[in-house]
Amino acid sequence: MPGSENPSGLRTGLRGLTTRGRSFLAAGATAALCAFLFGQDALLRIGVLLAALPLASAMLLLRTRYRVASGRRLSPHRAAAGQEARVHLRLDNVSRVPTGLLLLEDKVPYVLGPRPRFVLDRVEPRGFREVSYRVRSDLRGRYPLGPLQLRLSDPFGMCELTRAFAASDVLTVVPQVQSLPPVRLPGEWSGQGESSSHALALAGDDDVIPREYRHGDDLRRVHWKSTARYGELMVRREEQPLKAKATVLLDTREIGHRGSGPASSFEWAVSCAASVGVHLAERGYQIRLLTDTGHLTPAPGIGVSTVGEATGLLLDSLAVVEHSDGGGFSRAEEALRLGGEGLLVAVLGELDEEQVTRLARLRRRSAGAVAFLLDTGSWSGLGTLMADGSASELDEQIKRLRLAGWTVLPTRAGDSVAQLWRSADRTEGPGRAGSSSPYRDEVGR
Repeated sequence: MPGSENPSGLRTGLRGLTTRGRSFLAAGATAALCAFLFGQDALLRIGVLLAALPLASAMLLLRTRYRVASGRRLSPHRAAAGQEARVHLRLDNVSRVPTGLLLLEDKVPYVLGPRPRFVLDRVEPRGFREVSYRVRSDLRGRYPLGPLQLRLSDPFGMCELTRAFAASDVLTVVPQVQSLPPVRLPGEWSGQGESSSHALALAGDDDVIPREYRHGDDLRRVHWKSTARYGELMVRREEQPLKAKATVLLDTREIGHRGSGPASSFEWAVSCAASVGVHLAERGYQIRLLTDTGHLTPAPGIGVSTVGEATGLLLDSLAVVEHSDGGGFSRAEEALRLGGEGLLVAVLGELDEEQVTRLARLRRRSAGAVAFLLDTGSWSGLGTLMADGSASELDEQIKRLRLAGWTVLPTRAGDSVAQLWRSADRTEGPGRAGSSSPYRDEVGR
């Protein structure tokens, strides 16, 4: 962060006078006025002294050319909801003179806690000070930190000037991610997951598929015929392993969820989508996040090279996802029509007949499909009323989705994502022990 210098000007100094400084100035002016009215020279000298002290302090503070620089470091840069993060601040004195009393104050949103303040007595020339504070939020989102404010004060406490640095940082609070057990999912084949299948590059002289030379490529792979044709160095492609693809569909419709705050069904769905996405990415799947609005992450045409980049992009998107005002999955169906092969994992809220029909069509566009179907009534205290029904609407939806080929995992408030995910194992029988769902005896394949 660039250094901050104090501007000159008596007006700036007068605006920075503290209550003590203004009191001294007022007392001096009053004493000088009384001395003029009563002809008391001694009182005039006292008044001049009282008024001159805050003015001299302000001018001295303005003429003190402190040059300081600051930096901020977040640990970690992404924090899960409910997890503490530590912010490290460093202040460097880059001038040749020591600083006086400094007050540091960092600007943080109220959601993260109180505004931190630190008092630094003296920083030697070319020296530095490091301080840190903790922040925590139960609500996911992106929160700005900074800019850092620096307050300068004279030894008498007569004047105080505030300087603000320009730079700021952003703390990303992501949904909580649960560790999921490895299971055999429906629709897996030899080219998915941890498979070792490869796509062989064509090796013939006439049908070779070249690409541009990159730094570090073996020169023995240079294809000279293509190099002469394109006018730049070209090399043969290597064997490329087949990447398993998986789409995590998140239902963000406001009418499809119940409850409010961190305990709502929507926040459970976001955390579930994060857990499943991170788990599949670590298993080697090429992950993308899709919402009912048709929004895709990563966007089409943007490649992700590492697992860390894929999970980071997924969690960053889920950190800021909000309710949508949509009523169906038509846009999601359009997005899957352009490339819906692979595994489909959907986290669904309350559905109606049309949405169940659309989801049945989505199943035909994927190699396998798993659905977390939320009983949203359990998040609003209505779960017991629904359980008393002999043939509830939720039961009918579960049957229709299973007939369409979905692996349905009925979900209630308080259920563990890990236990439900274990129920999706195609090698296990229905109703695996440990599931807390009341529908565990009906989990089908």
